[in-house]
Amino acid sequence: MNILIFTNTFTPHVGGVARSVEAFTAEYRKLGHQVLVVAPEFPDMPQHETGVVRINAIQNFNASDFSVALPLHPQLSETIEAFRPDIVHAQHPFLLGITALRIARHRELPLVFTHHTLYEQFTHYVPGDSPALKRFAIELATRYANLTDQVFAPSESIRDLLRERGVTTPIAIVPTGVHLERFARGDGRAVRRRMGIPDTAFVVGHLGRLAPEKNLELLTRAVADFIGTHPQAHFLVIGTGPSEDAMRATFTRAGITARLHMTGILQQQQLADALHAMDVFAFASQSETQGMVLTEAMASGLPVVALDASGAREVVKDRKNGRLLQDATPAALSAALHWMAGLSPDQMRSLSKGALDTAVEFSMPRTADKALACYGSTRAKPGADTRPGATDWEDVFTWIKTEWDILKSVAGAGSAALGARLHTDKED
Repeated sequence: MNILIFTNTFTPHVGGVARSVEAFTAEYRKLGHQVLVVAPEFPDMPQHETGVVRINAIQNFNASDFSVALPLHPQLSETIEAFRPDIVHAQHPFLLGITALRIARHRELPLVFTHHTLYEQFTHYVPGDSPALKRFAIELATRYANLTDQVFAPSESIRDLLRERGVTTPIAIVPTGVHLERFARGDGRAVRRRMGIPDTAFVVGHLGRLAPEKNLELLTRAVADFIGTHPQAHFLVIGTGPSEDAMRATFTRAGITARLHMTGILQQQQLADALHAMDVFAFASQSETQGMVLTEAMASGLPVVALDASGAREVVKDRKNGRLLQDATPAALSAALHWMAGLSPDQMRSLSKGALDTAVEFSMPRTADKALACYGSTRAKPGADTRPGATDWEDVFTWIKTEWDILKSVAGAGSAALGARLHTDKED
């Protein structure tokens, strides 16, 4: 099968969607399928890539580490023609997502859309953030989903939410799987020595993009409170992002800066080693659609303490492989860490076994097989109207034009490109 994937984020950007696309792409190719990924340019991206087409983009949009793909790429059609895709898979409902929709309908190919993100949780990156903008983000994703032929929801919680919001397209639950072999072994003691963490320390860990939507203020306050009363406790954080300075400041105010260790971005064996240096994984995000970093932590044998929210509740089973907290407060999370630190070695081993068993349920081969089965049964909507005057088609472009105007107000670029693209699409 020839699979054409459109994504607004991809390596070397570190984030859930980029990592998901990379993981599925690798697994599909391993199984003998051909994959072409269309993605924006990013700083420090590989000079020579196979099966990837890069689109010009505005870098570091609105002081974030995201790239915003410009919707003008005249040579893309020739590349896609040579690739001869069997199916189109969009990872976002906007920017390159609209290109995916146009190409799928023009070529009468089935279009799959993964609803990775609760987009209303990310409107703080756009000027003029407001309740109206959040409603716009929800409506945009819902309308887009209803123009596709198959929606992938990463969790049961997101499937139910999409139904409540009015998505009528068939929805399959397809989470991003975890590569068990990548996390099975790690030299945690070496990481502890390098970071100055004693072998006897109780290490709370976290992995992810350090950004406001991850609820890191609550997490940091909770961990700082716990560490303040446990002289042998340390906090090991993997990742970077705009909230890094605020996390450091919280530990500075508490007078425990020496027990906060931030590694920056780690990948492959270095990531596995750092996870194996932890005793428990702490997670406070309430904006996740799936628990990808949670299954990676569990594949390393780590029990997880998390808030009861979408993405986490499908993975964390209270007192089986960690703690799932109904009370979303720093005090509750801190108390759960106190509980974890007080367990006997046998009790900790039991939680670790529960974590490993859960990781197996979310293995990458299982989730890739499910996605491929959905690809095989998905068909383009019969008689899909590709004429420029089609009501749904015009409706989506109106929404995309509005969305781009919001981005343009700060980025200060791309208006002419969008106008030219819309003009060209209306003439097709």
